[in-house]
Amino acid sequence: MERKLHKIDATNQSIGRIATKIAVILRGKNKPEFEPHTDCGDLVEVSHINKIKFTGKKLEQKEYYSYSGYPGGLKTAKMKNIVKTDPGNILMRAVREMLPPVKFRKEMLKRLTIK
Repeated sequence: MERKLHKIDATNQSIGRIATKIAVILRGKNKPEFEPHTDCGDLVEVSHINKIKFTGKKLEQKEYYSYSGYPGGLKTAKMKNIVKTDPGNILMRAVREMLPPVKFRKEMLKRLTIK
């Protein structure tokens, strides 16, 4: 199985639109030999992540949660704070949730490069 490199430019594109394109390529659904139980996806390289477009009031209103499993261990972070520190993290989270929760989801995400 050959893995091709797909280069995507994120300039002025919405986060959800670009994440769906990436998820389809990582999963391999764009290939005629796609089978759900195999990992036949390609490599994806995303450039210009700093120029991505956010619509609506997502930057002020959207929050990301992480829970440690302990009482009082729920942490929240606003989207605008995450964009300042690491904008690629938002795209990585969006793509991760669009992939199916199977054993090889981690391997699919390793093929995503964000610059």
